[in-house]
Amino acid sequence: MGVVQGCVSNWESGTREPKVSELANLARILKVTTSELTGFTVPRHLKLFGDATIPGKKMPLFTSHISAGFPSPADDYIEKRLNLNDLLIKNRASTFFVKVSGDSMLDAGIHNGDILVVDRSKTPVNNSIVIAVLNGELTVKRIRKTRKKLYLAPENEDYAEIEITKDMDLTVWGVVTNVIHPV
Repeated sequence: MGVVQGCVSNWESGTREPKVSELANLARILKVTTSELTGFTVPRHLKLFGDATIPGKKMPLFTSHISAGFPSPADDYIEKRLNLNDLLIKNRASTFFVKVSGDSMLDAGIHNGDILVVDRSKTPVNNSIVIAVLNGELTVKRIRKTRKKLYLAPENEDYAEIEITKDMDLTVWGVVTNVIHPV
């Protein structure tokens, strides 16, 4: 595999996690998929953003809050180590990441190229932002329900909301729980 025995020992003990490329090599050697190694599967037709759901190194979480007004003196005390997966993923088995293409959700803070964290175990409610398949097309929209009608609503005034009729084929794949984008 191109790694030393100590590296594999660290994986086994949980002190280090394999890189995505190392997982791919390990899966190839064992003649299994990376999904079988990690226990994470998603629908085949969804394009995932890398193997982002594999737990990563825990990062420092500082006890002091960051002032959004005037700068405050920095505290050098680390409260604990933070694993971003613990922060972003509530149900590992039903969570996947997907990359956004387009600008129909700009006013919801979702930009072209952002990564969405989607949980398939959450039940969509009125005003949830969802990943849906509408007539075979994958989309991210806000689900809006009135007394008698259901809509997929964009968050950009340049786009019209879509009224869902009985002639349409709609499947909700999951509820968006977080948006990851650079600043």
